[in-house]
Amino acid sequence: MLKCQLLNQGGESTYLKAPGLRSVAVSRIRILVAVLLVLVGSGICAADVGADPAKENAELKARIEKLEKELAELKKIVMEQEAANTKAAVVKPTLAEPVKLEEKDIERIAAMVKAGEKKPVTSGLDIQLYGRLKFDAAFDTSRMSEGNFARWVESEASNKNDNELNLTANESRLGMWIYGPKDEEFNTSGRVEIDFFGGGSENKSNPMMRHAYMNLMWPDKKFSILAGQTSDVISPLVPYTLNYSVAWWAGNIGYRRPQIRLTKAFALDPNTELKVEAALARTIGSSGSFTPGDAGEDAGLPVFEGRVSLTFPWVEHKPTTIGFSGHWAKEEYDTDANGTSDKFDSWSLNLDITQPINEWLTIKGELFTGENLSAYLGGIGQGVRNIGTPSSPIYDKEISSKGGWVAASIGPCDKWSFNLGVTIDDPANNDLSSVSGSNREYNRSLFGNVIYSVDKNTEIGFELSQWHTEYVGQRDADSIRAQTSFIYKF
Repeated sequence: MLKCQLLNQGGESTYLKAPGLRSVAVSRIRILVAVLLVLVGSGICAADVGADPAKENAELKARIEKLEKELAELKKIVMEQEAANTKAAVVKPTLAEPVKLEEKDIERIAAMVKAGEKKPVTSGLDIQLYGRLKFDAAFDTSRMSEGNFARWVESEASNKNDNELNLTANESRLGMWIYGPKDEEFNTSGRVEIDFFGGGSENKSNPMMRHAYMNLMWPDKKFSILAGQTSDVISPLVPYTLNYSVAWWAGNIGYRRPQIRLTKAFALDPNTELKVEAALARTIGSSGSFTPGDAGEDAGLPVFEGRVSLTFPWVEHKPTTIGFSGHWAKEEYDTDANGTSDKFDSWSLNLDITQPINEWLTIKGELFTGENLSAYLGGIGQGVRNIGTPSSPIYDKEISSKGGWVAASIGPCDKWSFNLGVTIDDPANNDLSSVSGSNREYNRSLFGNVIYSVDKNTEIGFELSQWHTEYVGQRDADSIRAQTSFIYKF
């Protein structure tokens, strides 16, 4: 009886703390205590009626010892559970909130997966990554300006037929399209793209911003507003060449710059569209000895660019597009430290045409004429004539230039495609001087390439081009360029 009372006193009051398990343990302890009491009482009663006291006491003792063992095991379990609960309360891990997708997002992603499209990276907006890895190996029979890409042949006055070999991966690109909510009345998008021609040593090249803009569109009105950096409105086409500079400085003008652009399209009939584009862009010019910034910034005016194009059926395969474009800008060169300055115009008039002939042949080309086109990669990189010296320039006149390019794209024929073309940039000779940097009077290239598509992402290309550059008062310069490219698109 004394042992039973001690067990009952030590059961619930000292260590049964765990919820759930505690109530179960208490019930079991109470049952065990009751059994002990019954057994003791039975033993006493049996002794009273004449049973063998020694035998009954031995049996009762064995039963009590068994119950005590079970009670001790139960007590151990309760104490271990209480310790675990205490530790969990003290060291409670903090879990990040799970990412929640709305039902419309789940439906959109499921539809894309079902259609075989890549799943986009999502944040509040849809983001689609894209880009390419590009390796170029180029051999030139004479020294080319830049080397990694071709602009013109360097003067051979001192280094005739100075061949060179260049290897680079700088034309690799990384970009992303950003798409906002879309409906018939209004939608938004954006784009960011870089490559690695931003300077630096060859194996530590710096990124260079190519595109960074947002676009606001009203589809039902065929109207859009673009704000940011992207390609010029003027001369929008480029020939398909493995050369990074796509005939810049050799007949293809137009580059990229910060701008605000308005675009409006008009449906003249179901198959004919008229498009009008106008932009205010950053004026960029050369820097003189006294110019605090560049000459375009100092002018205090933006570039005015515009283009009108017509897309219409002519040949049965695809529609023809003809565009007329132009620009006008002002540059200001300070000529002394007191703020005396000269101002120069920059302008161009341009024609572009895209003419599909059939399903495997397309002809494209552009023509241009203008003055002070160095910022637009025309005039073979020459804008305003310098009659001084490279270290002490004296600018006196805009350099006029004319030129263009035409190219044919053939294919794809199975896994092969071909491109060939001619490009010309011809500054006015009487606008040039013999000063280094403004003495290139003619630049022409002939190119042809073949592209083999290993699969939908992988291309291997080979291009052969012949370059001819003429100089004021110096001998002509020629070079043959052989270039191989490995391209992996994603």
